[in-house]
Amino acid sequence: MALPKHASTLERVWHYIYLVICGVIFTFLIAPILIVIPLSFNAEPFFTFTPKMLALDPEGYSLRWYDLILTFGMQAPELVRDGSWWADTWNNAAWIKAAKNSVIIGFFATILATVLGTVAALGLSRPEMPYRRTIMAILISPMIVPIIITATGLFFFYSSISIAKWELFGWQIPYLGIILAHATLGIPFVIITVTATLVGFDHSLTRAAASLGANPRTTFFKITMPLILPGVISGALFAFVTSFDEVVAVLFIGGFNEQTIPRQMWNGIREQISPAILSVATILVVFSIFLLATVEILRRRSERLRGLSPG
Repeated sequence: MALPKHASTLERVWHYIYLVICGVIFTFLIAPILIVIPLSFNAEPFFTFTPKMLALDPEGYSLRWYDLILTFGMQAPELVRDGSWWADTWNNAAWIKAAKNSVIIGFFATILATVLGTVAALGLSRPEMPYRRTIMAILISPMIVPIIITATGLFFFYSSISIAKWELFGWQIPYLGIILAHATLGIPFVIITVTATLVGFDHSLTRAAASLGANPRTTFFKITMPLILPGVISGALFAFVTSFDEVVAVLFIGGFNEQTIPRQMWNGIREQISPAILSVATILVVFSIFLLATVEILRRRSERLRGLSPG
């Protein structure tokens, strides 16, 4: 934003100093990403820039570590890449199985966190709700309490109720403990985003719908839900990213076969250091940027719906 013409010399100097400070902070935050992305294309099994990379020699760059994501853990990675090869990748590749587990766990944890968080936010938005501040503090506490404490508490709680032995119609429920843990961690994000959306919500609309004969379910799905939908989706995206990126609770609660991408990265750092971790990190960065862009689009749409910004 340009400075006004009547700005003093001191104000102009501070403006440019402020821009420099912001640039330094931004560079400090973005520097790890700027290092990880080019290193993921390193042709050598090193975590440093090789002379060929620094010289921008094409021979110094390779997609071998991205290919390793598909082949690591396969039974026959050297065969022709036909249908059976891709089936082997899908069923046996360690990174692919970890990605499938992360998506499954994140999907169900996001649904559970979104439903419970939206219901809680709607209740807490009512002025007649007693002890709103206390309940809000309790519900968002997983965001504040260190994750190691939360994971330890969940471990002992799940052990006391033997959650690993729970069954549904005679079938054992896979990933149940991790899904519930990740839902617990995602609920605060849903509550905060939906509550922020409800700040400008006009409750007279629901009263008008009720006066015209609409039942509560119709009022919610026809009036309330369309207006708070951007906040609900934003909260769901944050809950999914939280689940997709979480590793501490998985280490405490997850079984041997419940490997997620962060846990696989953790195991790779401890057991087999490979630049494939950088390739996975690069893919996750691109995925996170896409989700953040989606959240920003939804935020602007929510502001337009509430009349807070010009359309």
